[in-house]
Amino acid sequence: MAHDVAVGAAKGKLVVRNIGLLLSGDLARPILDADAIVAIDGRITAIGRAADLDLSGADTTIDAKGSPLSPGLIDSHCHPVFGDWTPRQNQLGWIEMGVNGGVTTLVSAGEVHLPGRPKDAIGVKALAVTAQRCFQNFRPAGAKVLAGAPVAELDFGREVFEELKALGIRHIGEIGLGTVAKGADAKRVTGWCREIGLETIMHTGGPSIAGSHFVNKDDVLEAQPDVVSHINGGPTSIAHADIRILCQQAKGALEVVHNGNERSALVALEAALEAGRLADVVIGTDAPAGSGVQPNGVLRMITLLASLGGLPAEQAFCLATGNVARRRSLDAGLIAEGYPADFVFLDKPQHSSGKDLLEAVSLGDIPGIGMVVIDGLVRTGRSRSTPPSHTAPVLL
Repeated sequence: MAHDVAVGAAKGKLVVRNIGLLLSGDLARPILDADAIVAIDGRITAIGRAADLDLSGADTTIDAKGSPLSPGLIDSHCHPVFGDWTPRQNQLGWIEMGVNGGVTTLVSAGEVHLPGRPKDAIGVKALAVTAQRCFQNFRPAGAKVLAGAPVAELDFGREVFEELKALGIRHIGEIGLGTVAKGADAKRVTGWCREIGLETIMHTGGPSIAGSHFVNKDDVLEAQPDVVSHINGGPTSIAHADIRILCQQAKGALEVVHNGNERSALVALEAALEAGRLADVVIGTDAPAGSGVQPNGVLRMITLLASLGGLPAEQAFCLATGNVARRRSLDAGLIAEGYPADFVFLDKPQHSSGKDLLEAVSLGDIPGIGMVVIDGLVRTGRSRSTPPSHTAPVLL
């Protein structure tokens, strides 16, 4: 396992020029009329045409060589435990490989894949705080992992959640992975958390691991969590008719994941579009899981929704960037002034029949990645987990 301490953001001025296509992550304006970005101390300070920006005095310059650029992708749903290793599946180095798949921010849905996971209040709090603090100090390949997602149990009173909030925990793990699972119990916990200021997420579908529970549409609608986790199943989906009802009536973000039912993901997209709720759709992987780890899981979901779901590719990228950032209050996911300089340089894969990135994705081809930048620091060159990209940037 690589030892990659949190070094903070880049210092000085970063200039990116000759961008071929600039994806913003913002559904309201998914493509920007710009070919250059300036960042200072790891945050974006200017976006526009090179002729109109001050590109002088750069400490670091990246020539995109015509490569498209996207905000760093966000995995809205993953299960880290200790460092870049998840014990239950014995997955080692999966976060680093995810960075090679364009993911720069990951959000834990609970550190549940730890054999012998504690379920008493003291143990649950200790595990959450340990995970949170570890990932504040450890960033695999520079990835920002928002960990520390405690799983609620029936014997927890309101004071447990108040203590978690005081300890700096921002959200709880999936309701349904512990003994709190069904409607009335889940409603009690989401109510407490909403009053305290903790984000809630709720498992949807059949059991994922031993000891977890089936959570149906009625449970979700009674609890009204902030995020309807893997509405397409994790991995087993609820009925398609029930997915449609949740897309109409659930108030939380509608999350689709790679390790779920792909047909159900397309149903959820269709239903969300019909309900005028595309801005509420977010993408995750639900990895590691029994169905494995796919470093390109977020890219594959983007491609699925664009190619088989008919969503314009530039909008599909927003579901894994700006949508997640806004629905989950994250400092990430947008190419906009003040946001972190988290960039993915990507293009159609070599020999794709698509004429450019967006057409290739709409045809079902996984993009190739030429470089990943996190907080203004170059973290990868050509990806080890994608096909070779048609174009690739150069660090000058």
